[in-house]
Amino acid sequence: MKYEKDKNWMKIALKYAYYAKEKGEIPIGAILVFKERIIGIGWNSSISKNDPTAHAEIIALRGAGKKIKNYRLLNTTLYVTLQPCIMCCGAIIQSRIKRLVFGANCNSSDHRFSLKNLFCDPQKDYKLDIKKNVMQRECSDILINFFQKKRKNKIHICKKI
Repeated sequence: MKYEKDKNWMKIALKYAYYAKEKGEIPIGAILVFKERIIGIGWNSSISKNDPTAHAEIIALRGAGKKIKNYRLLNTTLYVTLQPCIMCCGAIIQSRIKRLVFGANCNSSDHRFSLKNLFCDPQKDYKLDIKKNVMQRECSDILINFFQKKRKNKIHICKKI
């Protein structure tokens, strides 16, 4: 039952990823849910906003904070199509969301840290419930296709020596 709910919310986050793709942004989408209602939405906008912090998660958290007039986003669930980067994890910690659900795992060097160490350390006051791999195939495919197309259209100027 809970997985089906997560899947339905992730489908909405995925729509925002497709929106980002249409805008020429890296296709990542996020929504923040509180009591079965979306209170924050976001898609990557770093390129169009010339802002390195304009990640889908950050935008969703900012919007939710403004909506509820509080930076603490207690008892909320963040759905994001890609595992959050370290910057977004910092924002998640500061906002105190209750649950993180993401689709695709990321193996880039920007993501070589342990979510478990960040969020599940028994020494820390803040604990986060994490559910990964929800709609993993769909969330991965949009990113793979986006980057394959980007790299295909790149002009390579390096010569083999």
